[in-house]
Amino acid sequence: MSAVQPAPAPSADNPLLAPSPLPLQLPPFAAITLEHCREALLAGMAEQRAEVAAIVGSAERPDLANTVVALERSGRLYRRAGAVFHNLASSVSSPRLREIERELAPLEAAHSDALRLDPALFARLDAVHAGRHEAGLDPESLRLVERYHLDFVLSGARLDEAGRARLGELNQELSALSTTFGQQLQLATEAAAVVVTDRAQLDGLGDAEVGAAARAAADRGVEGFLLPLLLPTGQPVLAKLRDRALRRRVFEASVGRASAGEHDNGPVAVRIARLRAERARLLGFPTHADLVLADSTARTTEAVDAMLATMVAPARANADAEAAALAEVAARDGVPDLAPWDWAYYSERVRAERYAVDTAALRPWFELDRVLVDGVFRAAELLYGYRFTHRPDLAGYHPDVRVWEVSDAQGETVGLYLGDFYAREGKRGGAWMSSFVTQSRLLDTRPVVVNNLNVSRAADGRPTLLTLDEVNTLFHEFGHTLHGLSSAVTYPRFAGTSVPRDFVEFPSQVNEMWALWPEVLAGYARHVETGEPLPASVVEAIEAAQLWGEGFATLEYLAATLLDQAWHRITPETEIGDPADFERAALEAAGAAHDLVPPRYRTTYFQHVFAGGYAAGYYSYIWSEVLDADTVEWFKENGGLRRENGDAFRERLLSVGGSVDPLAAFRAVRGRDADPTPLLRRRGLLPAA
Repeated sequence: MSAVQPAPAPSADNPLLAPSPLPLQLPPFAAITLEHCREALLAGMAEQRAEVAAIVGSAERPDLANTVVALERSGRLYRRAGAVFHNLASSVSSPRLREIERELAPLEAAHSDALRLDPALFARLDAVHAGRHEAGLDPESLRLVERYHLDFVLSGARLDEAGRARLGELNQELSALSTTFGQQLQLATEAAAVVVTDRAQLDGLGDAEVGAAARAAADRGVEGFLLPLLLPTGQPVLAKLRDRALRRRVFEASVGRASAGEHDNGPVAVRIARLRAERARLLGFPTHADLVLADSTARTTEAVDAMLATMVAPARANADAEAAALAEVAARDGVPDLAPWDWAYYSERVRAERYAVDTAALRPWFELDRVLVDGVFRAAELLYGYRFTHRPDLAGYHPDVRVWEVSDAQGETVGLYLGDFYAREGKRGGAWMSSFVTQSRLLDTRPVVVNNLNVSRAADGRPTLLTLDEVNTLFHEFGHTLHGLSSAVTYPRFAGTSVPRDFVEFPSQVNEMWALWPEVLAGYARHVETGEPLPASVVEAIEAAQLWGEGFATLEYLAATLLDQAWHRITPETEIGDPADFERAALEAAGAAHDLVPPRYRTTYFQHVFAGGYAAGYYSYIWSEVLDADTVEWFKENGGLRRENGDAFRERLLSVGGSVDPLAAFRAVRGRDADPTPLLRRRGLLPAA
C-alpha cells in the first residue's frame, strides 16, 4: 500500500465526522456546508487508507474477518460524506459545488485505485479467495469473498507495476471527464430552455402548464414563459403544442444540447470512449463493452447482440406503420411532410381518435400527493405491509424535500424515505433513486433513501398535476426505493440495489404494473376539483391503447442502446472523426436510423453512459424487462395485489440484494428461467398470428 497522503484536519464542528444523531442517521442537512463535505471527504479518504494499511500490515494469516470483513468496515467517514456530497451534486448543484466536484473527482479515482491496485492487499484477498471453500463460510460470506475478488481483478489488481500506473492515469482522467460531461450537460440544458414571449404560442397547454411556464420564467428572471428541457430527447410539451414552429424550436433545442459552443460535449464523449477502450485492453478485454459484460447477468456482448437483433426490425416496422397513420392525420392539417417535432403531437391525435384517450386531459386526475400517498404508498402497504408516516420535524437538503418514516406490518421502523419531486436549477435531469444510508447488519444501519423526479412546479397555490408518463415514472423510481428499503443483508456490499447493472432495473419495472391496477388506480385517480374517479371507460381506453406508440418507444430506446454499444465497442485505434457522424453511421449500421425517430438520448446528452453508471449497460432496461414482464405474469397468475405475493417477492428477491446470484433470486420467485414471450407481446413485437 502506498503511503497515506496527509489531508487537512477537518474543523472540529464538522457534523459529518460522526454518525448523525438524527433518526436512522439521517444527515443533519441544515448544519452541513459544502466546505464540511470537502473536508470530510478528504479526511475520509485518508482515514480509509490508514485502515487498509493496517489490514495489509497485519501479521495474522489472511481470513474472512481480518481481510474481507475489515474492508467492509473501512471507510465509514468517506462513505458518509460521499453519500451527502454526491447526492447534493445531483440535486442542488452550484458554482462552488461544481468547483469542489472537479477538484475531488480525480482524487476519488486515485483513492479507489490506491485500494484496488495495492499488490499487498490483493495478495491477502487472493489468499482468502483461494481457501474459501475450505473455510466453512456461510453462503453470504462466501459470495462476499468471491465478489470482492472479482471487483479487484476487473479493477486491474493483476496488472504489473507499469500497468497499474497507466490504469491510475486513465481512471483519473476518466473521472474528471465524466464530471465535466455532467456539469456541461446541466449548464447546456438550462441554457437551452425555450423562452416564449407570446402567450398565444402556448395554445394546447393547460392553464396549470402555462402557469408553470410563467413561474419558471420568473424564477429565471426572464420575461414571458420558459419551457425547461427534460433529459430525454422527447419533451412532454411536444404532444400538446399546436404551434408547429414552437414545436420545432423545442425539438431542436432538445437534440442540439451540449453539441456546440462552450458546453460542447462531443469531444468529451469521444475522449471518454477512447480512454475506456484503452483501459479495457489494458485489463485484457477486447472492448469496454466486454469488460462491463464480464460482471453482468448477460455475461457476453454476443448475448446482448442476439437479444437486440430480434427487436430492431419489428420495432422499425411498427414505427413505420405508426408514421403512416400520423402522416394521414397531419395531412388533414395541411402538413405535407411529417417531421420529428410533429410525431408526439399527431400521435396524441391518433390516440384520441382511435382509442378516445387524450392523455393531456388526464392530468386533473393525477395530482402529485394523491398519486404518491393513495397510489404508490398504498400499493406498497397492500403488497408489503409498509406504512409511511410524514415526518415534518425532519428536514431534507432543500425546502422541496419531504421525509417519511417507513414501518412494517408489525410497526417496526424499516427506514426513511425522502421525496424530491420538482425540477429546478442546479438539479440534473431525469429521475432516480439513491441512498444516504444503506442497510447492513454488520454496521447496524437501516436504509435512508431518496427519490428524485423533475416535475414542473405548478403556479403558486395550484396543485401539481402529473402526466400519465410521470405517474409511471414515480411508480418506477419507487420500485428502486422498495429494493433499498427491503434490504436484509449482513454486508453493505450487497445492500439494496447493489446488483448487476442489467438486473437493477427489474424490480423498479415490476412496480410500474401497479400504476393501472384497478384497486390502486381507484385510490388515487380522482379529479383534483370534483373528487370524481377516473371513469371506467377511460381506463379501458388507456388499456386498449397501450400498444399504440410502442413502435416509436421501442425504436427510440433501441437506438440509444445501440449507440451506447457502438461507443463502447471501439478500440483505441478506431477513427472517430466528428461524433455526430459516428453516431449517424452507428445507427445506420444497426438498422436503427430513422428520420422521424431520434434516439432517446443522443451522444452529447447521454448522461447515463458518459456521466453515470450505464456505460455499455443501457441495454439493461430491456434485458431487465424480460424478467419484469414475466414476473408481472406471475403476479397475475397468483391473484395480483396480495400480501402473500408481496411477501414472497420481498423475501426471495428484494431483501437479498446482491447476496445471491440475481437470476437464482428470480428463479426463486418464478420457479424457472424467464420466458421472453410476455415482453415481446407487451411491446407488440410478436408476429401476427
